[in-house]
Amino acid sequence: MSFINDFRMHGAREAMASGMVHIEEQVKGLERSVTENPGLAFDLAKTLVESTCKTILSERKIAFSPDDDLPKLFKMVSKHLPFLPELSANEADARRRLSQTLGGLHTSLVGVCELRNSYGFASHGSETQRPVMAGAQAILAAQAADTIIGFLHRVHRQNTVAVTPARVTYEQNQDFNEYVDFANDPIQIFHLEYKASEVLFNVDKEAYRDLLANYSSDEADQDNPVVKSEPSETVQ
Repeated sequence: MSFINDFRMHGAREAMASGMVHIEEQVKGLERSVTENPGLAFDLAKTLVESTCKTILSERKIAFSPDDDLPKLFKMVSKHLPFLPELSANEADARRRLSQTLGGLHTSLVGVCELRNSYGFASHGSETQRPVMAGAQAILAAQAADTIIGFLHRVHRQNTVAVTPARVTYEQNQDFNEYVDFANDPIQIFHLEYKASEVLFNVDKEAYRDLLANYSSDEADQDNPVVKSEPSETVQ
């Protein structure tokens, strides 16, 4: 059956081309196993989705345990990826449809895990001989994994590119710098003294950029205890 012999993963290969080069051997192995060793396809499908989830979480600096199983990793990725387009973020109908889509992906994911546990070549040991899965079932698992991998990594990459900030310079954010310096004491090293904003910018630009993104003049006025008027004593 040529459609099986010619099986090729598209979503996973797109992820490879976008930076996930470490999954290349797993992708090639899964493509081969569909016909050569269908049982192994379930294990490789699971491993590929796990690798994708861990890569996304790592690149977004989201902590996870090495012992976290696939459903847990998938839920963590789902929680932190902005699946909903920015302009539709507050639309109830968009949220409902997104929930249905994610539910379908999760069902597919669980199905891959269950097939893997029951029929995977390298899955949990068993004293009884397990039935050999045919190529059609193996390709179903491979296609489900490919769809999930492609979707997750595409959203992750697009969002990362979209939110990548332009080059931030210290001089162009004078109001923010003054706010930081007003709220924090100068940094002293022996007889030398540095502004807190200068130290923040030069030591941790990512933290500087994050704080700057959340900064507003109104928030500065509200959150800075120094600028608030002293409360009058309450007469008992």
